[in-house]
Order: sequence, then C-alpha cells, then structure tokens
Amino acid sequence: MKVADLYCSACECALCEDCVSEHEEHPKVALSQALEQHRSSLQEKLGTVQNRLPQISDTLSFVKEILQQLTNQRASIEEDIQSSFEDLHKQLDVRKSVLLMELEVTYGLKQKVLQAQVDNLIRGEGDIMASCTQSEEALAGEACVASLQVEQELQERLGELTCLGLPCQPEENDQLDLVMETDGLRKSIHNLGTIVTTSAVASQSEAMGAGLEQCIVGHPASVTIVTRDKSGGACKSGNAILSAEVFTPDGSIVDGEIVDHKNGTYEFVYIVPKEGDFSLALRLYDQHIKGSPFKLTVTAYATPSTGSSEGAKRRGKSPGQKKKGSKRASSALGTPRRKTQNPIEDDLIFRIGTKGRNKGEFTNLQGVAASSSGRILIADSNNQCVQIFSNEGEFKSRFGVRGRSPGQLQRPTGVAVHPSGDIIIADYDNKWVSIFSCEGKFKAKLGSGRLMGPKGVSVDQNGHVIVVDNKACTVFIFQLTGKLIAKFGSRGNGDKQFAGPHFAAVNKNNEIIVTDFHNHSVKVFTPEGELVLKFGSNGEGNGQFNAPTGVAVDINGNIIVADWGNSRIQVFDGSGSFLSYINTSADPLYGPQGLALTSDGHVVVADSGNHCFKVYRYLQ
Repeated sequence: MKVADLYCSACECALCEDCVSEHEEHPKVALSQALEQHRSSLQEKLGTVQNRLPQISDTLSFVKEILQQLTNQRASIEEDIQSSFEDLHKQLDVRKSVLLMELEVTYGLKQKVLQAQVDNLIRGEGDIMASCTQSEEALAGEACVASLQVEQELQERLGELTCLGLPCQPEENDQLDLVMETDGLRKSIHNLGTIVTTSAVASQSEAMGAGLEQCIVGHPASVTIVTRDKSGGACKSGNAILSAEVFTPDGSIVDGEIVDHKNGTYEFVYIVPKEGDFSLALRLYDQHIKGSPFKLTVTAYATPSTGSSEGAKRRGKSPGQKKKGSKRASSALGTPRRKTQNPIEDDLIFRIGTKGRNKGEFTNLQGVAASSSGRILIADSNNQCVQIFSNEGEFKSRFGVRGRSPGQLQRPTGVAVHPSGDIIIADYDNKWVSIFSCEGKFKAKLGSGRLMGPKGVSVDQNGHVIVVDNKACTVFIFQLTGKLIAKFGSRGNGDKQFAGPHFAAVNKNNEIIVTDFHNHSVKVFTPEGELVLKFGSNGEGNGQFNAPTGVAVDINGNIIVADWGNSRIQVFDGSGSFLSYINTSADPLYGPQGLALTSDGHVVVADSGNHCFKVYRYLQ
C-alpha cells in the first residue's frame, strides 16, 4: 500500500510522500488513523461480498438441481426414444413375418392347384401316347384271329381316352403382387418425434393485461404472459411449463386455465368467486416471473370506465349464489328434512383437510377417485402426491415424490382406479400418465410424447385408460400397456371440439362424458369419438354452468357435475335434463374440482379453494 493511498484525518489531507515531512508532529497518529480508516473500509466491503455468498450458494444449488433434472429428462427421453423405436422395430418385424407368411400360404394354394393340373395332364398325355403307339403297332401287323382280342382291348382303351376329361385351360393364375405404400410411411418416419424445449427464463419473462390488477367477481379475467430468453429476446415457440395461482392472504387458492398460443405467449384465464384482496402468482419452471406475485383487487361490481357509456355501477352476482327455488332445502336425493334447529339444510356428511403439506392437509387438490374397496383417492396437486382415505374419512396412506423423472410427480391433477387395482395419475406438468400399484409403487407411464397437459383420467368398461388432455383439447384412449387405441377432439367451439376440457366419466354404455370448461358444457361421446349428447350453457340458472369441472355417473345413468365458477354441484338425468342440486349451503364450496361416487353411494368432491374434500349424502 502506497503512502499516497492514505488519508490524514488530523489535517484532512492526503498523505503523500511529499507532505509526510510537514506532519512530523503527528505522522504516527495520522498513519494510524488512515490505516484504521482503510481497514474499516476493507472490512465493510468484505462484509458486503460475504453477504452475497448465501445467495450465490442457493443459486448454485438451484442451478445444479435444474442441471440434474435436465440430465434426468435427457435420460428419460433417451429411454423413451429407444423404447419407442424398439417397439416400432418389433411391429415392423411382426408385419414382415405376417407378409412372408401370407406370401407362403397364397403361393402354396396356387401352386397346389397348378401342380395337380400338371400331374394330371402328364399322366393323361402318357396314357394317350402309349395307347396310340400300341394301336399303330397292331394296325401295322397281319390281321388274324389271335390279334383280334388285343385290338378289341385297344379300341376300348382309345374310347376311354377319347372321353377322358383332361382340363385344357389353366385352373389357376400366376398373379402374386406386393403393394407397399411406403411413401406415406417414409414421410411419417421422417417427421416421427420432436424434441420440445424453449429457452424461456423467469427472470426475463413478463406479464400484462387488466387481469394483473383487478377483476370482477364471477367474470373471466385474463393475463398475457410473454416468455423471453436470458438476453431478453422474445421466445417464438410454446410448450414452456407455466403455473398460475390466485390466492388470498389466508392461502385460499383459485384455479384457472393457461392457454399456450404456441408462439411464446400464453394466456391465463381465471374466475374469482368472491370479493377481496388477492395475490396473483405467475411462475415459469417454478420461479416467479418479473413482478410476481401481483396484487389483485376483486370487486363485485364494475367501476365506471371508458367502456361504460352511463358510468353507472352494475352489481355482479356471486357465483356461489343460486336463484330462489333452484336449490333444495333438503336434498331430493338426500336425507329427509331435519328439525328446524338448523334452518340451513345441508347434505354434507363430513369434510377433511386444511391447507398444508402434512397427511390430511392439501394445497390445491384436484382429481378425486373412489375404489370398490372403500377408498377415496385425492390428487394433491401442489404437494405432488396422492392421499388415500377410507369412505369414513380416515387417513390411510400417501405416496408421491416431486420430480420430472418416471415414477415422480410434478403436478398430479387427475386420478382413477383401474379394475386391476392399479392407480392411474394424470401428471399435468410432466405431460404423461403414471401407473402405480395399489401400494403406491411405480409401474409404468403412458402417453409420453403424445400428451401436452393431461388433466383428468378415467377407466372405461374394457379397462382402457381415458385421458382428457386439457392443453391439446383432445381425449386419448390408451390400453394399460400404453398402446393408443383412439383419440378425438380439437380446440374450438364446435360440438366435437373443446376449450380446456377437464375431467371425464364413463357410463354403463361405455360412453365418455367430458366437461368442457371454457365452453360451459358437458359432452357425451361414443368410444370412437362420435357426439351423442351435449348440454349446458353459460349462466347461473338450473342446468347452466360457469366452467364445469368434475363429473361422475351413478348406477341409474344420472350425471353429477361440479360447477366450478358457480361453486355448486348439479345433477342431470342421462339425457342431460336438470334434476336437482346437491345441497352445499351450510358449508359453501369454493371452486370445486374433481368429483366421484364412493362405493357406499355418496358424492365426494375436491373443494379446491377450501383445501379440503367433502362427502355429501346422495341416494341413487
């Protein structure tokens, strides 16, 4: 350290080599104070730098975790590619064997006919030639009594040969052709498989739109998310893993739908069923984007704006409220009227759960399933697990480990039980369906590479797995082995189209019943994808929906639907005619999701906004 770098606090000047001599009366004091000041400054800078170490350490751990997940994903995709092409090779080998077998069988049949004709003609030709030779020899000799007998025999033989019915036309043809339509197959192989990714990072991505700051109760609000790379450049492709939550200070969560526009932008559409101050969290790969979480104000009326010519306040109706006369005081499908000590009748038997991460606690529960063995299964979405309870609400077990590798769960949204006892889970963020044993041991996955955002799962009468792909707006039907049987549906407003479909159920006719979230309707299809029935429209009246979610079918074919935006459960007959409500007045639902019928005949529903599931009386 140079003397010129020091500062003399005694006379308030820099201590350089030229002026040290002028401070002979206090050079030691000056140097001591200057050194102390310098050390203090060094200590301060050291503390500032050291304070960055925990942040750097956390970032390092996080980046290492992402790198490990990336490596796991690579290994998983490599396994999928190997498995898929091995399966294709097997199928090609099987087809090759079948064609060769068909060739041999067809050739053998034709060859047998022609060879028999050849043998027959050769024998006939030999017999005729031999008889003709003998006859010519007999005619060339002297006629005598001795030759008369021979000539008579030859004459009879020639008569037989004259009448011999030898085929003089081919009895088969020589056609053996091979038709191989390989051009289309070659094109399909050329385009087979796509490695999907994006360079989007949360720190550069941003959101915009009126839905970031305010919305009206019961009315859809939307937010546009623009993804960007590390340099701030706009991403041009979709498929980024986004999540969005609207929640209150007490932790209650409102779900919504994310639409991927496939150009690097996304739209989050949501409906809030009550007034208050909320927060809107937008995450990209589990990290908050710029400005997230956002402060959101929800009001029950529209404030005057440039879009309102009169400027008058118009009060909106809470989606949880129902028109007078449309709900049951005591369920027509439930128990008899109770005593007037409880003026609000309710079909609720019990509720289980609070917000949390322990057993019996949930964070944004989604799908519900019920087994014939008396179990209730809950897909606990944000806790990355499935929890299992008895029909009486007793906790039994839970399983699930967060991650993006086979056997792990990232965002379980749908759950179903196969007749074999296997548990089928739709994993929205991992874009596949996982198969677990009844004990929670991972067995296999299906739909990887085909599914974009599976939401609900169900099982049909043949044991096939029905998958409702929310992002692709398509219903897929798989064998339990993973073989695709059929698929139908596309994005749109048509009868055979969907806008954010959620869950599905199967009736006794093996027809597939799908809730069409943004089209506010329920649609029934044959297993081949032909529309059988459609019912519902947007509204709050009987038979109307504000974004339907969960669905189930009872033994009589009646259809039970969770009406998410209206926070209620409606019951319809098999033809789609409104029958009644499940009475939920005393303990209102808040954004119900999955719904199922328990083995003892009650309705269980995921009350997502209240972080619990509820079981209601239901007489079939």
